[in-house]
Amino acid sequence: MRLRLTLALTLISIAAAAQAPGGITPEMLSEISTGWSGSSADKALRNAIGQTPLNTLAVNAENAAMIDTHFSDRVKTRGITDQKSSGRCWLFTGLNVLRAAAISKHDLGDFQFSQNYCFFWDQLEKANLFLQAVIDTRTQPLDSREVDWLFSHPIGDGGTFTGVANLVTKYGLVPADVMPETAVANGTAQMRTHMSNLLRQDGLKLRDMWEQGMINAPRNVSKAGKHAESVKALLEKEKVAMLKDVYHVLALCLGVPPAEFEWKGRTVTPVQFYKELLGYDLEGGYVMLMNDPSREYGKVYEIQYDRHMYDGQNWLYVNLPIERIKEMAIASIKADVAMYFSCDVGKFLDRKKGVADLNNFDYESLLGVEFTMDKSERIRTHASGSSHAMTLIAVDLRDGVPCKWMVENSWGAASGYKGNIIMTDEWFDNYMFRLVVEKRFVPADVMAMLDQKPIMLPAWDPMYLPEE
Repeated sequence: MRLRLTLALTLISIAAAAQAPGGITPEMLSEISTGWSGSSADKALRNAIGQTPLNTLAVNAENAAMIDTHFSDRVKTRGITDQKSSGRCWLFTGLNVLRAAAISKHDLGDFQFSQNYCFFWDQLEKANLFLQAVIDTRTQPLDSREVDWLFSHPIGDGGTFTGVANLVTKYGLVPADVMPETAVANGTAQMRTHMSNLLRQDGLKLRDMWEQGMINAPRNVSKAGKHAESVKALLEKEKVAMLKDVYHVLALCLGVPPAEFEWKGRTVTPVQFYKELLGYDLEGGYVMLMNDPSREYGKVYEIQYDRHMYDGQNWLYVNLPIERIKEMAIASIKADVAMYFSCDVGKFLDRKKGVADLNNFDYESLLGVEFTMDKSERIRTHASGSSHAMTLIAVDLRDGVPCKWMVENSWGAASGYKGNIIMTDEWFDNYMFRLVVEKRFVPADVMAMLDQKPIMLPAWDPMYLPEE
């Protein structure tokens, strides 16, 4: 009775109001309201949903058993890392890939690289990337899409494997105990907020300096050009002063990166350590692969500003059908080589079991609606994208066909399945996005695709999703 009275009063109030074309009319609301039947089943579900999270009620009892944990092929790894309350999964994953190689090559036991050391340089480089981009876009209005995007994303702690390659090549590596984690490194949100605001105010100052410097620009074309270059030089000098403040904040929060350290009885620099321990080209030794069915396969794509350093590389990838990517992944695992892997980890993941399976949750039965979008449609509507990086270490093959995969995660040893996540092959098809493989596992026809001129995508493209 109360429900009918409420609906009647709603219809009266709508009728009394002026209706704009396309608005909900009383007649439309009357038809829409039939979506609620008020049956005993509906009422029971309403009572349950009112007191319980949807993902708890949607757990599929028919899929409750733990998945088989046997894998036919698995890379040898040791120890699970923990990024804690930070968005550094890309860094943990990239260093875990390098760690597996170093452990295998030098028998280092439970050795770890310092994520904090690389993170310090990552944040300094990203600050410079933002400030220099502000200088480069100084003639555009503040509300242009590019400038607006820059000020919306001045700095973050997410990233990609390209960032790992660029940072390690430039700054090297150190063991974890040489520059250990700090409380801020383990929980980056507050530093990220303050650093973002510091950079935004610096960015505005640079734009104001440009405008003030150009007010009295000469009318003569030649002199005006020289004047503009001198003003730009002042901006870049001011940028260096701003980066001093950034360095100061980072040193307070993360510590001062060592210029050299002791390793096995001798003094080495971080770059020497990297070259001696790994000894291969990070920037040129890998190929980035993507499965994005919303775009043409066989093409190479690049994303503007999707890099960690101003003088570094944007994320550049070959877009391939999922089956081609699986071929390379299987070849790498069989050769005992771990890979950087990223996906939309939150979709259909049973965190307690550590299993990603499309049958884990049945939201359609719970809510009485159908979800029909495929992977391409989810990408194009921002419903899904690459959100988290992990280390791909295992595949279970049956008659040569993969039925499940496993990744080493960076959420601590107590999370998931012994710190790992097991993925069904069907889930892999739907929510896997990026894979980084050594060139020796890449077929010649895929390598030839890299000769293409990359298709540049804007920073606000759905694929600009730094893993966190």
